[in-house]
Amino acid sequence: MEPLSVAETTPYLSLFAALSYGISSMAMVFINKAVIMQYAHSMTLLTLQQLATALLIHIGRRMGYTKAKGVDMTTAKKLLPVSLFYNANVAFALASLKGVNIPMYIAIKRLTPLAVLIAGFFSGKGKPTTQVALSVLLTAAGCIIAAIGDFSFDLFGYSLALISVFFQTMYLVLVEKSGAEDGLSSVEIMFYNSFLSLPFLLFLILITGEFPNSLSLLIAKSYSFTFLVILTLSLVMGIVLNFTMFLCTIVNSALTTTIVGVLKGVGSTTLGFVVLGGVQVHTLNVTGLVINTAGGVWYSYAKYHQKKNKPPKVISDVEAHRK
Repeated sequence: MEPLSVAETTPYLSLFAALSYGISSMAMVFINKAVIMQYAHSMTLLTLQQLATALLIHIGRRMGYTKAKGVDMTTAKKLLPVSLFYNANVAFALASLKGVNIPMYIAIKRLTPLAVLIAGFFSGKGKPTTQVALSVLLTAAGCIIAAIGDFSFDLFGYSLALISVFFQTMYLVLVEKSGAEDGLSSVEIMFYNSFLSLPFLLFLILITGEFPNSLSLLIAKSYSFTFLVILTLSLVMGIVLNFTMFLCTIVNSALTTTIVGVLKGVGSTTLGFVVLGGVQVHTLNVTGLVINTAGGVWYSYAKYHQKKNKPPKVISDVEAHRK
């Protein structure tokens, strides 16, 4: 797969990247929740997902299915922060699913656009428009109301989800920079991310005591056909989600990726009430989730019009070749 230039991105590729990320992201939430309900060792699960990703890309490169380059130490050093933030995001997100139901998990993750806007403001991107600011505040207010009405409220789980939002924000901003400015393809960033994360994850599962208990449980669970199917889906979808997320961020932007995440959450929230259980319906909780969802949709609408009304950036031949 050749590196994609921002200047070469087509509307069809942008749409495909956004749709594929939205669908895979929505599916991954339910698959991970299903796995965590049977296999609570989230760090080991993440390690298996990253190992499967690294091996698949390495084998594909050896067999000529992808033109992704080999490991370059200079590039690896640049992408090390991306890998650390990504794995911190996924690790905290997986851990939060142990105590947070899917609708509330999605409501908390909808706070990511707020964090992205704050990060953009401090990095010199300027103040958001009135509509964007109000929609983000509405989203946050809905999240708070829904939390108050959540009978299954888990402070530790909520804290983990909020920490995940912070790490996801930093990770998205870094991926957008490294993908566009360094000309790396989504496959190459994905490989570096998996390759760099493995030593870090192996160290964590050792010092936290997950290993070897997690391995013993995995072997015991392997006799269950249902668990093997769910685990295999988790590994495959982990690869698909990584690829589509990097692709969407590179060909669109970090902001577009967060908007897609907000919109797919509408369907995930609805399904979350009836799939996998664990949700106690309460008027205040449902009201908060509706407000949170409305804020997310309004935010996406406001950003769409902001981008539509923004004059196109003229890229010179020199800039295009440099990218």
